Amino acid sequence: MIKNVLLAGMSTLLLLDASCISAQTSATDQKIPSLKKVFKKDFAIGTALNNMQIEEKDPQAAVLIPQQFNTATPENVMKAEIIHPQWDTYNFDMADKMVAYCKKNSITVNAHTLIWHSQLPPFVRRIQDVDSFKTFFYNHIKTVAGRYDGKVLSWDVVNEALNEDGTMRKSVFLQKLGDDFVVEAFRTAQAAAPHTQLYYNDYNNEQPAKRAGCIALIKKIQAAGVRIDGVGIQGHWHLGKIPLKDIEESIEQYSALGIKVMITELDIEVLPRNFQGADVNQRMQNDATMNPYANGLPDSVQQKLADDYGALFTLLVKHKDQISRVTFWGVNDGQSWLNGWPVRGRTNYPLLFDRNFLPKPAFYKVVATAAKH
Repeated sequence: MIKNVLLAGMSTLLLLDASCISAQTSATDQKIPSLKKVFKKDFAIGTALNNMQIEEKDPQAAVLIPQQFNTATPENVMKAEIIHPQWDTYNFDMADKMVAYCKKNSITVNAHTLIWHSQLPPFVRRIQDVDSFKTFFYNHIKTVAGRYDGKVLSWDVVNEALNEDGTMRKSVFLQKLGDDFVVEAFRTAQAAAPHTQLYYNDYNNEQPAKRAGCIALIKKIQAAGVRIDGVGIQGHWHLGKIPLKDIEESIEQYSALGIKVMITELDIEVLPRNFQGADVNQRMQNDATMNPYANGLPDSVQQKLADDYGALFTLLVKHKDQISRVTFWGVNDGQSWLNGWPVRGRTNYPLLFDRNFLPKPAFYKVVATAAKH
């Protein structure tokens, strides 16, 4: 009797294994267009990578990523809390694996991020002495940027230093180091990583007030004789609310400063939210109305998402001579940070590939926008 139960169990497992293999094959072995090839003469196409993808523990992602993308950003592994957990301790293990993975797959690395007020290791906020804080600041940039000089294409040197009105955010860096900390970050990165492109990155910096502050900040860096190579517009936008006019004006105005322009963290949220932006410290109360598509995205919403992506990429291709890169913030819907923010446990659908790594209607709308060469 026990033997029969065990055999039945083994048969079930074999059937489950077979179905998993079948699903995997259908999701990643399809003959679908390659984004990196479709947009080869327009701009680089990127994605954010998590630990499982870097270590190739997700077999479907292992197939899809090198097929679709030619540039990648570490979602978390190069942020200070991971890479510099203690004053005198650096943890380069996953960052080194990211660089090796990308080298193996001919993918360039856009490193993210040297200076950011969020995801700091706890010891940083406990530093009271200004001179000690300066020591952390300079040593962190020199050590981390220096280690990867020539191994990564770029660094987001400073991330999200501005408020929505374009003024400087009152972050721990501003409080300890003053208004010039951004210039000093770029100056230090320039010396530590002379073979690496240096970018400023922010969200909502396509909006007029914040854009003006961002332009002023870039000009301040340039006026100091310090190198800045590009500006990233993150691109965390909302269904039916893509600010196309503001995006176009921003591309033109940033490009006029003589720097590269890129979309660095693209996703289009389909779920309700009562605020704009991407401040990870903001949260919302959870209730049933906050997660309306837990069992799947209705066709009508799927089509709206496709239309939004199509309109956005039509604009980006129009400005392909000014746009150097478009990076999606995640490989598929299941990986997206928007499933856990600003409300935990939601089911979101912001990317081009679904949870089974299948291309969505939005994928084909994006492909259709590529310039005809």
